[in-house]
Amino acid sequence: MPQTPPPRPLFNFAHPIARPVARRELLVGAAALGIAAAAASMPLPAFAATTLRVGYIPIIPMTQLYVITGEGWTKDAGLNLETTSFQSGPAMIQALASGTLDVAYVGIGPALIARSKGVKLKVVAANVIDQVALIGRAPLAKAMAGAGSPAEGIKAFRAANGRRPKIGSLPAGSVPDTVLRYWMAEVAHIAPDDVEIVGMGEQPLQQALLTGAIDGASILEPILTLVKSRLPDAAIVAKAGTLFPKQPGAVLAVTEDAIAKNRDAVAELVKLHIRATAFAKSNPDRTAELVTDIIGKGLVERDVMRAALTSDATTFVDDPRVILDSTKKMQAFQQSLNQITEPVDVDTLFDFSFHDAATGK
Repeated sequence: MPQTPPPRPLFNFAHPIARPVARRELLVGAAALGIAAAAASMPLPAFAATTLRVGYIPIIPMTQLYVITGEGWTKDAGLNLETTSFQSGPAMIQALASGTLDVAYVGIGPALIARSKGVKLKVVAANVIDQVALIGRAPLAKAMAGAGSPAEGIKAFRAANGRRPKIGSLPAGSVPDTVLRYWMAEVAHIAPDDVEIVGMGEQPLQQALLTGAIDGASILEPILTLVKSRLPDAAIVAKAGTLFPKQPGAVLAVTEDAIAKNRDAVAELVKLHIRATAFAKSNPDRTAELVTDIIGKGLVERDVMRAALTSDATTFVDDPRVILDSTKKMQAFQQSLNQITEPVDVDTLFDFSFHDAATGK
């Protein structure tokens, strides 16, 4: 009976290659290997930067943003920030609600109002605290300085001028407006009818203060320093820390949608924000250049901007926990003004995870 031959091996390592390899083939193979090695050593093409649409109000409390963009840090972080300027927080909140912004450098007051109206956003970093002071032109400043209390100072102004003082601020719901009303009600005990509060945008307010259309303003830098530099008789009537102790100011807020879609990009932005906070504190000269280029070009002299950046009304921070308790206090007061009809769970408004990760907490 014939036997089945054993299976033939696929590769016979015992026998030499039957055909010698030509020199030309060796050269071609070596060349191919060289090309492959060279290709492997070439840098990979850069990934496209992640775009974040950023809204901001052109004021000093947004300095971290100006440092980030002015120093060109975004490229190395893989970010592309498309920035849009707004004249007030409420206007920016409308843009957030419509889905045209991912990120907002905005006051904590408008952020609370936005959250109460269903805009899903998170505060991931703080910018400043104690940013608002009350400044008065000469008549109001003199009346307040010569009185035993702020309430008596307002009465003295009314007696001397035959009318209530006009105090300007940003629109209702903004931090400067809320802080002014808190000071009147809880600190100075000034009746609401004793003062006429006028809400307007930042630039119109500055002009109104310089021209005498208003008697004073609850406002922040650089307007405080600029007005004092141009009106020598103007004076701070109530310092930043006294209007609303440890007042929360501007924040870095991000929509929940942006966090879900681009969490790594948001994390990089928070890292840059922390870096910019330290930069602003340690490099006032360079920071003044950057801020002047963005919000003060042709309007504010650089030395005035530097003085504003180092004044009592400019205290840069980045840890959102610093303003947690004072934010709860501000919301409670806004509720009393009927500015917030649906209170926000402040603890859920804040997201500490990005700051904690960036600082190793």
